[in-house]
Amino acid sequence: MRIVRGRWAGVALVSPSGRVRPTAETLRDACLTALGPDLEDARVLDLFAGTGALGLEALSRGAASVDFVENGRASLHALKANVARVRARNVTRVFVKDVFAFVQGLAEGAYDLALADPPYTSTLAERLARLWLEKNFCRVLAVEHAAGRKMPGRGKTHLAAEGAFTVYRRREGGGAAG
Repeated sequence: MRIVRGRWAGVALVSPSGRVRPTAETLRDACLTALGPDLEDARVLDLFAGTGALGLEALSRGAASVDFVENGRASLHALKANVARVRARNVTRVFVKDVFAFVQGLAEGAYDLALADPPYTSTLAERLARLWLEKNFCRVLAVEHAAGRKMPGRGKTHLAAEGAFTVYRRREGGGAAG
């Protein structure tokens, strides 16, 4: 696993063993390429961060900062090693917390962009999308999920070889466009 594009393109990332499924490079690339204009100087939130690959890829492509939310011990070890590997400690924070508890504490519009890669076999992707529809904690939300999964709201779903991601955007003047 490596960073695909940007200033750190080609940098290999640490991946934990076990039940962690890092986002495939092609899916990560497709997602962040689709979000290209949203990345510039963005305050990014990486939910279910795992190795941090999504957030670090966003930083590599021009985001200003990334906050990672992860509570798995093996993933946290890899995440911290990857942040150190690209020397990004000064523009990142790691929160060891449940994603939903963290998001519930956020103000509306707390972040420009949130990236989420919950476990494919769970219903956490739908749960997060519904929470965003109720409480716009970011301007844009991109949620990775299994290709056949029906997501709530009116987000735009993009298919990739290894899965899919749905992008939700807040309407100008506030409110969910999803």
